[in-house]
Amino acid sequence: MTLSCPLPLPTYDDVVAAAGRIAGHAHRTPVISSRTVNEEFGAQVFFKCENLQRMGAFKFRGAFNALARFDAAQRKAGVVAFSSGNHAQGIALAARELGIPATIVMPKDAPAAKVAATQGYGATVVFYDRYTQDREQITRELAERNGLTQIPPYDHADVLAGQGTAAKELFEEVGELDAFFVCLGGGGLLSGSALATRALSPRCKLYGVEPEAGNDGQQSFRTGSIVHIDTPKTIADGAQTQHLGQITFPIIRRDVDDILTVSDAQLVDAMRFLAERMKLVVEPTGCLGFAAARAMRDQLKGQRVGVLISGGNVDLARLGALLAG
Repeated sequence: MTLSCPLPLPTYDDVVAAAGRIAGHAHRTPVISSRTVNEEFGAQVFFKCENLQRMGAFKFRGAFNALARFDAAQRKAGVVAFSSGNHAQGIALAARELGIPATIVMPKDAPAAKVAATQGYGATVVFYDRYTQDREQITRELAERNGLTQIPPYDHADVLAGQGTAAKELFEEVGELDAFFVCLGGGGLLSGSALATRALSPRCKLYGVEPEAGNDGQQSFRTGSIVHIDTPKTIADGAQTQHLGQITFPIIRRDVDDILTVSDAQLVDAMRFLAERMKLVVEPTGCLGFAAARAMRDQLKGQRVGVLISGGNVDLARLGALLAG
């Protein structure tokens, strides 16, 4: 599949506008540091903690920004979205805040905590099998049948602009960085972060990080065209995407310096460190950036490094099993 995309692409001005819409609704999450990490890296490392965002992940930013732009007819009819969990919760919570009915298409093996939270926010959940059914087709059919507006988890201008507000806040708080590590699934967070990075810290090396079992983004970045893969088997359920988006990919190719991968074992090590040493509950996907930064820490000595922790929605039983294993 060759590169093609709708024009014009979103810009940093869209991120700024999104920041205005979500102000007072999304948390301005803390930026923290660890003396142990700084000593291990020989660098200054700043963690943007989106695991402490409302509903436990950055996804609330993009969801609220997108739904806040609905007209009266769209708000009355409702929204539909597909998600393995965090976008689901983000849409469900934003819809509740804005009085919009929400239907979410979720894999039947999604983490129980994410399903419970999505339903708890008032959304109707429709389950599917992520390995045998097409979630995009199911969502399209629901939208057409019921007159719903579909908001995809990443390939949407308003969604990615909202996600970019996390990086905007980080740079506003700590200033320019030498390197910045951001997790990569479908590319909404990375492309939004790229817009903010190039505007606020243009010389910063920006790295997207995905699980090595699902390196479609890395393949796409290397070849210059969107690569489609089968659903990857990885503990990073938020990054079990099959391809980048038509909007996210050109921004990533233009503004990102490289796409890195890490193993599930590296993710577990990162989860354990964050839990034990920094007292942070982080889901596997949320550890992608930190795991990659640790792997190349020798190259980061003396630098100012940003790590975006994307979310903390993990079942405690699952967390315990991973850390014990």
